Amino acid sequence: MTPEIGHFALALALAFALVQSILPILGAARGNALWMQSGRWSALGQVVFVAVAFGALMQAFVVSDFTVRNVVENSHSLKPLLFKIAGTWGSHEGSLLLWVLILTVFGAGVSVFGSNIPDALKARTLSVQAWISVGFLTFMLFTSNPFERVFPPPPDGQDLNPLLQDVGLAMHPPLLYFGYVGFSIVFSFAVAALIEGRVDVAWARWVRPWTLAAWMSLTAGIALGSWWAYYELGWGGWWFWDPVENVSFMPWLMGTALLHSAIVTEKRDAFKSWTILLAILTFSLSLLGTFVVRSGLLTSVHAFAVDPERGLYILGLLALSIGGSLALFAWRAPAMEGGGLFRPISREAGLLLNNMILAAATGVVLFGTLYPLFYEAMTGGEKLSVGPPFFNAAFIPMMLPLVFVMGIGPLLSWKRADLAGVLQRVKFVAVLAVIATLAVWYLTQGGPVLGYLSILIAVWLFLATLREWALRIRLFDVPFADSRRRARNLPRSAHGMTLAHAGLAVAMFGFIGSSVWKSEEIVFVTPGTDIAIAGFDVTFDGVERVRGPNYVADRGTLTVRRDGAFVTTLYPERRNYPVAQSTTTESAIRSTMAGDLYASISGPAAEDVASSGAWTLRILYEPPVNFIWIGSAMLILGGGLSLSDRRLRIGAPRRKAADPGAVPAE
Repeated sequence: MTPEIGHFALALALAFALVQSILPILGAARGNALWMQSGRWSALGQVVFVAVAFGALMQAFVVSDFTVRNVVENSHSLKPLLFKIAGTWGSHEGSLLLWVLILTVFGAGVSVFGSNIPDALKARTLSVQAWISVGFLTFMLFTSNPFERVFPPPPDGQDLNPLLQDVGLAMHPPLLYFGYVGFSIVFSFAVAALIEGRVDVAWARWVRPWTLAAWMSLTAGIALGSWWAYYELGWGGWWFWDPVENVSFMPWLMGTALLHSAIVTEKRDAFKSWTILLAILTFSLSLLGTFVVRSGLLTSVHAFAVDPERGLYILGLLALSIGGSLALFAWRAPAMEGGGLFRPISREAGLLLNNMILAAATGVVLFGTLYPLFYEAMTGGEKLSVGPPFFNAAFIPMMLPLVFVMGIGPLLSWKRADLAGVLQRVKFVAVLAVIATLAVWYLTQGGPVLGYLSILIAVWLFLATLREWALRIRLFDVPFADSRRRARNLPRSAHGMTLAHAGLAVAMFGFIGSSVWKSEEIVFVTPGTDIAIAGFDVTFDGVERVRGPNYVADRGTLTVRRDGAFVTTLYPERRNYPVAQSTTTESAIRSTMAGDLYASISGPAAEDVASSGAWTLRILYEPPVNFIWIGSAMLILGGGLSLSDRRLRIGAPRRKAADPGAVPAE
């Protein structure tokens, strides 16, 4: 009975979405307050019924209701409870239901917390949000019903993909979707503003907290997914430029540009068209990612291998959403006033350069991701691979100038800046960055020039960020008590910017160190084999068979010594899941701030070696890879600090008068 309740709840949610998509926007056009107010209650009704449906599906997974096809295909009675719960969103249908739940949560959030948003703008925003809901609810009800029954029910399920049975990945999709879908409300604000014909400082203030919340969630989701890939897949990497990784990275890049553009619109009433366009493109890239993952175009551990006909449905939604919003932008954007003027050397110019580089970098990633798909379609199935060499060669050189500008940008004044004065204030920072890079060169004694250049830029960003914060509070220029008072009185968004920029520099240390100075050995080993790597002596002691809740594992034992002294014991595993008929790798990692010693095992590749009892051992030393996760955490905390700024919590005052040059509302 519970699955039928969930299915009926989805139908009711669709009814609420249809009302919300029409009535509030008509009310805004006609000035009917009651119709506009209906958007609030429709949004709340939607979130309630979608939450009921999501709870019904989760309950089916928890109790192992094998009359539901989704549970049969993605669960098993022996699976641990946490992964039964995670199985709710571990399939195409379940993840789509989670997507719609988050979509309605953001709509309800605007209806509840948007009390200072003008009624007409809020009504239009909620209607646009409902258009998106209608598209995904109809897609789910007509092509991807998560509550489809199966008769007769099988005695047990087929189990969730073992690669997805991991604590890190259990949290990865919800965080990623909060980022993806969070940009939907920013998109809705942008389209509503275009319909209304008005973008101003107040609008930017209302949009910014939603943009920050989505950006933080997407950052956390990408970082968690990267961490999962690092320790779970067994190849020792944290990013492979996989197409499904790329489709989450592109909205992050564009969302970062949107976040900075909204600041200029709020502070200087400029970049209005930029901000609107970036809001549309960011969510469009989120929808593109949904299409790529669910269309059957890709085969990936991240992708849902589904019927391509479903991909055609999403392609239609994609064309309607992106095409319609861009057409509206082309019509309305020319009427927007340009806003405040600024000189080529100013903070506005620095942020404009930031936006242009991020947009160009997104274009590079988009080209590298989609070109193989187009090539295969145009050549009748001929495969073409675009992998890390292309992305590293095209993307990284574009990012280094951006990171350099990030170190200077916050020191520039709005409207007009004295570049000579700024350089005077950071010349000591530049000297320290050069000295630090020379120290790295002395310690590593080898590596590509690009690696040392990247280290130089990362150190520059870190020190320049600290220098800018020190100048704000006049550290060492006034008594420490005065500096502490100034720090306490600084807006939280200023502290958040400092933490986020420093976090990117810290993450760069991890990116560069683990990529440029990584050591790796792949060898066949038998008990007693010794391997030397990065100053460690590793002895392979053998393999034993162990049993888990729903798997059988071959567990290796590695004794690690350094200079003859015992360091640690590592236990990499090769797990076999009989129900899913799948094998996974569980790496063993000894983590320190200096670097990780990483080991994974697999069965031998050759029969003659297998007969001797040998195993394939992959062992790596990655310095200092943990800085990636530390820097990512700093980015997220920086966003959280900015989001907690009192100015964003209070929001913008109600607008009292129309701009003289505003385009009249429909």
